[in-house]
Amino acid sequence: MRYISTRGKSAAKTFSEILLEGLAADGGLYVPEEYPQVKPRELDAMRTMTYPELAYAILSKFIDDIPAEDLRRMVNETYTKEIFGTDEIVPLKKLEDGLYILGLSEGPTLAFKDIALQLLGRLFEYALAKDNAELNILGATSGDTGSAAEYAMRGRRGIKVFMLSPFGRMSPFQRKQMYSLQDQNIFNIAVRGTFDDCQDIVKALNEDAEFKKKYKLGVVNSINWARIAAQTVYYFWAYVHVTKTNDEQVSFSVPSGNFGDILAGYIAKRMGLPVKNLIVATNENNILEEFFKSGTYRPRKDVAITSSPSMDISKASNFERYVFELVARDAVRMKELWSSLASTGSFTISKEELERVKGDGFLAGSSAHSDRLATIRSVDKKYNVLIDPHTADGVTTGLTVREAGVPLVCLETAQPAKFAETIREAIGQEPELPTRYGVLSEEPERVEVLDADAEAVRRFVSERA
Repeated sequence: MRYISTRGKSAAKTFSEILLEGLAADGGLYVPEEYPQVKPRELDAMRTMTYPELAYAILSKFIDDIPAEDLRRMVNETYTKEIFGTDEIVPLKKLEDGLYILGLSEGPTLAFKDIALQLLGRLFEYALAKDNAELNILGATSGDTGSAAEYAMRGRRGIKVFMLSPFGRMSPFQRKQMYSLQDQNIFNIAVRGTFDDCQDIVKALNEDAEFKKKYKLGVVNSINWARIAAQTVYYFWAYVHVTKTNDEQVSFSVPSGNFGDILAGYIAKRMGLPVKNLIVATNENNILEEFFKSGTYRPRKDVAITSSPSMDISKASNFERYVFELVARDAVRMKELWSSLASTGSFTISKEELERVKGDGFLAGSSAHSDRLATIRSVDKKYNVLIDPHTADGVTTGLTVREAGVPLVCLETAQPAKFAETIREAIGQEPELPTRYGVLSEEPERVEVLDADAEAVRRFVSERA
């Protein structure tokens, strides 16, 4: 298995080569030369597998340059009851016939990012140890990726983490989870700006080949292919637990900000998983909804601050991977679209390309704060299940655009405890806080506040790397 860049100017590389590199040298994102296929008999076998067994079955198709026994060991060490609190790892909650919640937030930071990042920490440490090398991880977070990455990398040999987050734009719980970490290999940088500003800085420093090489930069954001690969696993897991035969189709509703989570569902479909629809659920920052309905991609300069803050994103970094497939991997067409984006702030795909979007099964919708409150309240009252505001975006849109007769799986992306203010507003009481987080609010914070300036971040990293 080899990987190529969406910009078409980087040589094909192995998984281990792109694992530590993250962004390609030409500024593009890595994707497989071709997607591995899962045959019906393999899908049948997955119905009796544990989560670690299924994870290995899928990941070994993407990772063929790590010895099987080493990959299996890392997978088994990652997906345990000790880390995820349950033998299932990813519990499937049935609300009623044909409607499910996929519990992805059982990990140490109570968000779906743990599923991939706990594995990524082990993969990074394994790769670095082989060459006695070091890595400086530079990332950006809108709320959940940061803490998940830091908890996965804290104390790991040869790794330092520099995590950018938008100052004042995360929930108090998200902020405390990150800024209270005292590990000496963890550096939190609060940027006076939006998540897009943070993401732009990370991309700018990664595109500086000399700086990237000198300071050995790597990424844990979902632009890192290993994260996407790990996330495809739970789509297969959900499917085999919702259906009885491979003739059935399932739709997924996914809260979408950076487009990585739902991209994994698209890839699972490309691998042969019988997916009917992939429902892109956005909040007031509905740039992706606009694209999937009209064919125009128009990131906004002003990003709304909402009660589902992890989706307060205008530029969806993983979206490039999907567009690459949409234009049939045509490098010339990619250059046209991205040149238009750079010069005019938007691009519009052709009618034929928009038809391909529909053929891929994408549907989209958005919800506002009042919708989130109503959905949280309704799901709690009807099913005695409490969901967070991001999951509420997914449930709201999923129920609105779902196709009758097709089972719908809504991805739960975080636990309600992380967004207590919204939960209180919705149901009039506090969400239950896991015992291990009871003293989090009392912990001292360790964070540096900087302007939204790539040079300021460059200096900070160079002085500490």
